[in-house]
Amino acid sequence: MAEIGRDDVVRGLLKVAHEVSDALSCGDPVVALESTIISHGMPYPQNLQTAKDVEAIIRENGAVPATIAILDGVPCIGLTDEQLERLAILGTKAQKTARRDIPHIIANGGNGATTVSATMSFASMAGIPLFVTGGIGGVHRYGEKTMDISSDLTELGKTPVAVISAGVKSILDIPRTLEYLETQGVPVAAYQTHELPAFFTESSGCKVPCRLDTPEQCAKLIYSSLSYGLGNGILIAVPIPKEHAASGNLIESAIQRALKEASDKNIVGNAATPFLLARVNELTGGASLTANIALVKNNALIGAKVAVALANLRRKNHHGHARSAL
Repeated sequence: MAEIGRDDVVRGLLKVAHEVSDALSCGDPVVALESTIISHGMPYPQNLQTAKDVEAIIRENGAVPATIAILDGVPCIGLTDEQLERLAILGTKAQKTARRDIPHIIANGGNGATTVSATMSFASMAGIPLFVTGGIGGVHRYGEKTMDISSDLTELGKTPVAVISAGVKSILDIPRTLEYLETQGVPVAAYQTHELPAFFTESSGCKVPCRLDTPEQCAKLIYSSLSYGLGNGILIAVPIPKEHAASGNLIESAIQRALKEASDKNIVGNAATPFLLARVNELTGGASLTANIALVKNNALIGAKVAVALANLRRKNHHGHARSAL
């Protein structure tokens, strides 16, 4: 009788969409997507339209999208259009779900929109090696006093999933975030640049240890990490498209104002980012929302290409090993 491995048990606890399951079984490219961006990242109906557009971009570029959320207490890997719409309408009524919140939401049969840490965790359980998001969390400004550090960073240190994002949100302390990632042993690469992007702007002034110029180079980095079982994630930062970076300076000044307001109102913890993003959107007359949507779509485009390159590399090496064994 065949032994039941941990992965088989875990997959039985997840509701994996047929399309995603079939792709994983065949070694076809799959891209995981989070759901907090739908419920907490932008208002309805832009959130639903963006979610559908992002999935369409991934499909058009040869990969299968797998949006992840907890619905009625069940972790779902890949959502139907009806489920996407339900999540978009639920909005902030769906609980923002980091890794620590997973057991509570499942135990209570709740609805959870997964953040980077929870999405990475579920993607890894399902066997999906690549995840696309807008921007990751990090060390908050004055984090040395508040100890406010996103669980996204510790997740990257222990979960073997590559994350493609527009870098780190500029509402955060970017140098300290990079220091923390280095402590966690996380490779940080930037796409076609030597500097870490800062979400709304192309550059943060912070150099990264690794530059990657093609999807194939990204795939090689991910493959080497997975092959040696290093056990950690990888951050690949893609700059916002140039035409949308022009509004970056306007957005940055709005961020400074929003940060002061948050401090004055004592808004901290996981309430800080939704408040800051909403306030910045108000202060910029919607320019930050437009930029946010543009960078997510661009990340999806690059992410799908990397997923395809990774699937091709895995097949090629698998066939190579198979031939050498004969």
